[in-house]
Amino acid sequence: MTTAGTPLAPAKPVDAAAAQSAAPTYRIFVRDLVIPWEIGIYDHEHDAPQRVRINIDLIVREADKFDADRYRQVVCYAAVVKSVQRLAREGHINLVETLASRVADLCLSDERVERVTVRAEKLDAIAEVSSVGIEIERSRATPREGPVRIVRD
Repeated sequence: MTTAGTPLAPAKPVDAAAAQSAAPTYRIFVRDLVIPWEIGIYDHEHDAPQRVRINIDLIVREADKFDADRYRQVVCYAAVVKSVQRLAREGHINLVETLASRVADLCLSDERVERVTVRAEKLDAIAEVSSVGIEIERSRATPREGPVRIVRD
């Protein structure tokens, strides 16, 4: 659960045969990172940054001779946080879906990361709710298709 009380999606069931043949993994997480972000499609959302809460789960492949006490062998959660903060300063984006996708791509740029789950929530978008947002899951094993475009009449 996040400290806001909202659970992240449960982990997907693991195929036993695939799990035995796969390299060992560990999970790194970042919980409730709140960042001012220039985001939104409405005119009033272009006036000032909005608070966005980010939650990230990374499934990371262990090195062949893994030593959890060797800093260079692990994915550093502080570096993940700094990278997301840097991403927030790159300028305005329209959709929270884009934000989550960019954070996932950033995490998967580290070759040790096998899978990432990103939850991105706008905290001030609708007065009657604590947050609105999206949760996405990306995997190195699953090639990503191009963007899906929905056209409405």
